[in-house]
Amino acid sequence: MSYNFKEIENKWREKWFSSDIYSAKDFDKRKKKYVLVEFPYPSGSGLHVGHAFSFTGGDVYARYQRMRGYNVLFPMGYDAFGLPTENYAIKVKRKPQEVTKENTAMFKDQMQKLGFSFDWNREVNTTDPGYYKWTQWIFIKLFEKGLAYKEEWPINWCPSCKIGLANEEVIDGKCERCGTQTQRRNISQWIVKITAYADRLIEGLKETAFIDKVKAAQINWIDRKEWIDITYPIDGVKETVTIATTRPDTNYGATFIVLAPEHELVEKLITGKINTSQDIKPIKEYVVKAKNKSELERQKEVTGRDKTGVFTGLYAVNHLTDMKMPIWITDFVLGTVGTGAVVGVPGHDIRDFEFAQQFKIPIIRVVVGKDGDTGEITKKEQVQEDEGTMINSGFLDGMDIRSATKRIMDYMEEKGWGKKTVRYHLRDWIFSRQHYWGEPIPMVHCEKCGWIPVPEDQLPIVLPEVEHYEPTDTGESPLAKIEEWVNTKCPNCGGDAKRETDTMPNWAGSDWYYVRYLDNKNDKAIADMDKMKYWLPVDIYIGGDEHNTLHLLYSRFIYQFLYDLGEVPTPEPYYQRISHGVILGSNNQRMSKSKGNVITPDEVADKVGVDAIRAYLMFIGPFEGTMAWNDNALMGVKRFTERLYKFFAENTATAGNKSSQEVNEILHRTTKYVTEGFEQFQYNTIVAKYMELLNFFEKTDPKNISKESYEIFIKLIAPIMPYLAEELWSIIGYEKTVHLEAWPEYNEQYLVSSVVEIPVQINGRLKGKITVVVDADEGQIKEVILKDENLGKLLESEQIRKIIYIKGKIANIIV
Repeated sequence: MSYNFKEIENKWREKWFSSDIYSAKDFDKRKKKYVLVEFPYPSGSGLHVGHAFSFTGGDVYARYQRMRGYNVLFPMGYDAFGLPTENYAIKVKRKPQEVTKENTAMFKDQMQKLGFSFDWNREVNTTDPGYYKWTQWIFIKLFEKGLAYKEEWPINWCPSCKIGLANEEVIDGKCERCGTQTQRRNISQWIVKITAYADRLIEGLKETAFIDKVKAAQINWIDRKEWIDITYPIDGVKETVTIATTRPDTNYGATFIVLAPEHELVEKLITGKINTSQDIKPIKEYVVKAKNKSELERQKEVTGRDKTGVFTGLYAVNHLTDMKMPIWITDFVLGTVGTGAVVGVPGHDIRDFEFAQQFKIPIIRVVVGKDGDTGEITKKEQVQEDEGTMINSGFLDGMDIRSATKRIMDYMEEKGWGKKTVRYHLRDWIFSRQHYWGEPIPMVHCEKCGWIPVPEDQLPIVLPEVEHYEPTDTGESPLAKIEEWVNTKCPNCGGDAKRETDTMPNWAGSDWYYVRYLDNKNDKAIADMDKMKYWLPVDIYIGGDEHNTLHLLYSRFIYQFLYDLGEVPTPEPYYQRISHGVILGSNNQRMSKSKGNVITPDEVADKVGVDAIRAYLMFIGPFEGTMAWNDNALMGVKRFTERLYKFFAENTATAGNKSSQEVNEILHRTTKYVTEGFEQFQYNTIVAKYMELLNFFEKTDPKNISKESYEIFIKLIAPIMPYLAEELWSIIGYEKTVHLEAWPEYNEQYLVSSVVEIPVQINGRLKGKITVVVDADEGQIKEVILKDENLGKLLESEQIRKIIYIKGKIANIIV
């Protein structure tokens, strides 16, 4: 019988979705298992192999857990708002609404063809007004609690996408979407105060079972540190400058201060509010040039390049030494980090050392390292940054730097020179976008009342359809041109007001989508509380490493906020986070159209079958690894699926009444291995076990394999090869689906082998191997050796003098 995979796939796909076998049941008595994969944005090019890889990994786990008896929720939806869809719509000269509708339909068709067992009854789309009504509601709640505010903010501006970007959306100074060099602009933006939850976001990780690298990514991104703000008087003027540092222990070695170009003292200098002996013109020129660089560009250039700066003519006084420290302006200090001012300790910071050397500023040693060097610091290699003992530091001398840091913080606070505080690398979230295709921000501005939220009974504020939605060069949203939509009445005083015309970022709808899956048609709440209590938290969340910081932090923050409001039942949204790997092109490069190495999963499936591509994706390497596509390996898996089908089609009719001891042992050991592999997401080794098991079955007399053993084999492959498993299940005589059958249990008695393979030597030289029962004696060993075709011939003309047998280990025939 030939393996007609297309016919098999079409037949079973129709039966699966017409019978709704993958629907999760609310409040079922079975234990629940909520399996979540990151929902895609529906691009015009359709599903790519990365989607197929991630979704197959999630689907395999969901199918396995269903067979384990769990009530599995495995939903899917579309993250359809945002730049990717808008850019595609602009490219094809059509409306985003139209292309979104077509693309989501295409994605759904592709996902169903690939055999993913999603519960389509729970489908969500972030562009559905019934969905984003609640995204808008969440924003209003943030505003009411003081966590959303609007102010002038320096942003990264992409001149190509014509949009403001959060720092996290800029990679090496370039837009993560299009690769264009970003610019700095000051724009009035909505900001969400995620930093208010920074400690909670760290502490909440204790409630999860995230793998270590995911926890580390979150903690490192938040980067909580204890600082002290030290305020220095400025000599000769009635001004002070406050710096923030985590290393006040080295303050006896402080010799200069550097300001960010955005610092308020710089503004006072430029506007003449502070008098200085320096020429203001070069200061102005430097500040303008520095502000045109992105923050990430300025950060990237911190070390290893010639430092730039301009002297202000001002001096700050070091409390500890009375030294007058020159105040400079430099672009490596950022106005949005700390206080926008940094104290320079060139003896113990590489960046400060380079700056001091370039501008001939004194360098003072206050720390001695393990090398015992107490001499003048003239080379970078002498700069002691992270460890050592204090010297030249008054009452701190002899202390290690950790103890000295704590002591000097307390001392400066006691003296009134400083104030201890906590700061984070995590920044508040720039939440507004000057684009069309996004959720309208539900706020209106009244000259009398200021910013007022839209009343909840008026939600959703529906995104109006427009003729021209392309972004503007001015940075103003295209919605600003629609006067009949913009002009409205103030909900507070009834006077004239204007709607906010910026839209939300593409993260907004994805921050809470996993909650909406639970009750996707509810128009009274984000979801029914009883349903949330049943399903939450998400048990397994599968996604890419690139989302372990931004998306995961944003969504955990929004969920924790909703928890504080009493709108969700658990402190954390996700119990476990699994990161999937990356599949490269066959040339070991990331797939891209320009490189001509893009693999389209449904095209491959048309050639080799869905089960072959699914098994290949799981077999290619560790689920969390980085693997290159290999056509030869794919064809090897295709041949495996063909052999599997052929073996069952030709042999199951002659199945024996009872499996042999060897079959039972191999099958039950395989069942144990595969079961444990599914629990640990070790899919590649599972597929390898399938291949080993088929090899063994093919070499075994069919009469020694029972129907029950065939059933176990089919159940084992069902999560990874669902179509083939369903067909084989029907071949052995069953009408109901295999995917709701109970997962096979292994029998402990078969895990210890009843037979053992023994190497056989003749006069100390290895000549072959035999298989005997575990407790065989010398007589039985001799009998098996003489009956062995090869060993028997070697011994035909020999006189056996002695048999040395070490039980279960080795036999040596002395002739």
